[in-house]
Amino acid sequence: MKFTALELPGVWLIEPVRHRDARGYFCETFRADEFASATGLHIDFVQENESESVRGTVRGLHFQAGASSQAKLVRVCRGKIVDVAVDLRRDSPTFGRHVAVELSDDNGLQLFVPRGFAHGFAVLSDTARFLYKVDNYYDPSSERTLLLDDPALCIDWPVGRDKMILSPKDAAGLPLSEIETFLSLIHI
Repeated sequence: MKFTALELPGVWLIEPVRHRDARGYFCETFRADEFASATGLHIDFVQENESESVRGTVRGLHFQAGASSQAKLVRVCRGKIVDVAVDLRRDSPTFGRHVAVELSDDNGLQLFVPRGFAHGFAVLSDTARFLYKVDNYYDPSSERTLLLDDPALCIDWPVGRDKMILSPKDAAGLPLSEIETFLSLIHI
């Protein structure tokens, strides 16, 4: 696997090696030893989730506060998305900044999003199947939603707000200025 540190400390782009032949391909999508060697992090993933969404769906920007904070390893096994991670680590020099990466079944790329980040994605293909591992169990009482089009974040979503398919929760996210009270609860 190839590991590339992105501009926000702790966020990694991971490219598994695909071994191809006439049948298709095989690849390892996660190896704890390679992950630890490349990133210096020892992660124990405890839950894996899958979602399927249609073109124009935007999910996020989600994060969990308190002891339920999560690191995520995300990938797409069908379709194409733009995946976004926003740094919410109050003491970070990159606080409020984001990275956006295209993940698809074609490119096979994965994104590691550490604790202390909000996360979301926009679907670019007719449908997309999204898989992610987390290092902490989901706790609905700790989930928070950052407003995906907060001008303070400067995210250039590939789908206009009027064309986005959003859940009521995602449409009603709070701007960065209003989630400050939750930031002290994020455990990194």
